[in-house]
Amino acid sequence: MADQLALDEVVTFTSDLIRIDTTNRGGGDCQERPAAEYAAARLAEAGLEPVMLERTRGRTNVVARLEGTDPSADALLLHGHLDVVPAEPADWSVHPFSGEIRDGVVWGRGAVDMKNMDAMILSVVRSWAREGVRPRRDVVIAFTADEEASAADGAGFLADRHAHLFEGCTEGVSESGAYTFHDGQGREFYPIGAGERGTGWMRLTARGRAGHGSKVNRENAVTRLAAAVTRIGEHEWPLRLTPTVRAALTEIAAVYGIETDLSDVDALLDKLGGAAKLVEATVRNSSNPTMLDAGYKVNVIPGEAVAHVDGRFLPDTEDEFRATMDRLTGPDVDWEFAHREIALQAPVDSPTFAAMREAVQAFAPEAHTVPYCMSGGTDAKQFARLGITGYGFAPLKLPEGFDYQALFHGVDERVPVEALQFGVQVLDRFLRSA
Repeated sequence: MADQLALDEVVTFTSDLIRIDTTNRGGGDCQERPAAEYAAARLAEAGLEPVMLERTRGRTNVVARLEGTDPSADALLLHGHLDVVPAEPADWSVHPFSGEIRDGVVWGRGAVDMKNMDAMILSVVRSWAREGVRPRRDVVIAFTADEEASAADGAGFLADRHAHLFEGCTEGVSESGAYTFHDGQGREFYPIGAGERGTGWMRLTARGRAGHGSKVNRENAVTRLAAAVTRIGEHEWPLRLTPTVRAALTEIAAVYGIETDLSDVDALLDKLGGAAKLVEATVRNSSNPTMLDAGYKVNVIPGEAVAHVDGRFLPDTEDEFRATMDRLTGPDVDWEFAHREIALQAPVDSPTFAAMREAVQAFAPEAHTVPYCMSGGTDAKQFARLGITGYGFAPLKLPEGFDYQALFHGVDERVPVEALQFGVQVLDRFLRSA
């Protein structure tokens, strides 16, 4: 079991990492190296031999291997990213890079996404070094750059250029799972990630005939683009249930004593009340228009108009997604993926999933642990290229009214000290039994 120093260190490490500004504005505008050096130093103090790797100067990744007692066992990847999304200080109650600890809460960008998990990993590894603990299987630890953009300087670079560092890894564990979800009726769920929708960020381009704004123009690029964007935004995607989502619906319904009728999923979601939020975004593909760019003067019809759409697709539905986008954009608008990543599916009947479930329930016996599919994506997509099955497991015990999902990329991101200490204990228990 994690010692008291580990419970103290996870708070210190979370605060320290938040104070290191690793804002990723996209386009290569980020410097993770100071945070990578901090993490590598903490690992080295625990007797590990971390390596720091860069594709681009300052975009630093850290990898280390903790040898297990059973050389024949498959290795486990434990990974977290070091970069964070931007934060505007004027919008926050405290400075987003202060790492302030106030009233039992650690404040700042990265408190839940995901410097908290980075700190948990460091704390557990150091606790094991003090105790002389070795896991059964090798554990490869990776702290990555660039997850909040394309991952080209982070997990993608590691998977493509340094695959040997992950030799033997068959499963990976990272962010977005095993946090407390309150249903508003007194029940606590701990969803464990066992799948991700694919990422399809699209650029739409409409071309037409440029001209004066006062003239008739039946080849108006803005009109063509607006029509396509409206069709995309209003499209009702059909239900597509993956094994993980089926399991989630079945287990959540059982908690409420509701018969699982998957022939009418929308009606079932209505019956689940607040718990429906755990699955409602992953029973279908989605396409949300997010950016528009056209014209330079009000009385000039431009010859080109551009839009961007955030598309997400479930496992085994990418062909359908592409065909639907061809139809919705129509003959006058071209589209392409500006960024694409695969969808993921992980088994919920594996020994690793069972070990994660048991670890949570050991410290939260009143909780209901259920599988779920993430609506977005993580670095697990890149590591999947190496045949590594990814799970979302960054445990946090959160009080009612503490909206974990709303704090992801949100204003006043923060995490309770007790949640971090719970996470260290759960992660420690899981890794000892995995």
